[in-house]
Amino acid sequence: MSFDPVAQVKRYHAALNGYSEEAVRPMFAAGAIYASPGVGGRIEGREAILSAFRDYFAAHPDQVAEDESVTALSPLSARAVWRLRATAEPAGRIVERRGVETVRFDSDGLIIAVEVEDR
Repeated sequence: MSFDPVAQVKRYHAALNGYSEEAVRPMFAAGAIYASPGVGGRIEGREAILSAFRDYFAAHPDQVAEDESVTALSPLSARAVWRLRATAEPAGRIVERRGVETVRFDSDGLIIAVEVEDR
């Protein structure tokens, strides 16, 4: 059975919409790295990433992100072009972002690195 990085990125993004930590947790390798302006920079380690996600989704509870495209870069990586809209609590300010995300996987199909660039 071959690994499909495009399908895995789509599953990962589906788990982020309506944030489900139970679904996201097993997708990350223990030593994963996540870099994104949305969580304040570079985070190392699955537990630290999940903690940042909890904080982010608590502050943006209605976030809806949509992939414009997801393409394979290699057998173990993919790039997504996305846009999102969310309400930033408690101020109620609408946040809209667009960006590009590169996701790399290990040979077990676990996420080892996510790099997000806003556009």
